[in-house]
Amino acid sequence: MRKIEHIGIAVQDLEKSNELFEKLLGKKHFKTEEVEGEKVATSFFQVGETKVELLQATDESSPIAKYLERKSEGVHHIAFDVEDILAEVERLKGEGFEILNETPKLGADNKLVVFLHPRSTNGVLIELCQDVS
Repeated sequence: MRKIEHIGIAVQDLEKSNELFEKLLGKKHFKTEEVEGEKVATSFFQVGETKVELLQATDESSPIAKYLERKSEGVHHIAFDVEDILAEVERLKGEGFEILNETPKLGADNKLVVFLHPRSTNGVLIELCQDVS
């Protein structure tokens, strides 16, 4: 794992949250994107080498909608940048971590993504990200 790629924050209202984080960080978001496969709308802020990703559900069956029902707004996941996502999945499986999706899928910001189950990572949802380009 090379660095923290982003911190994902689940929000009820992306527009209001963009305004809040613009005030907090002193800058505007640089990108919004909808990920249909995850039923989520995202907004990204750059903070040094790391990004903050705001996530709003676009459908009540979205994992983000379910998270908000259980826990309310807040930190949803921490994503790490990796060079070779398949090799990292194999390494982590060998270390005993529970992988939620062993086959990488296309996520926001042109990344291949894999998630580790929070029950194997002290309650934190971990995302692995690899640039598609």
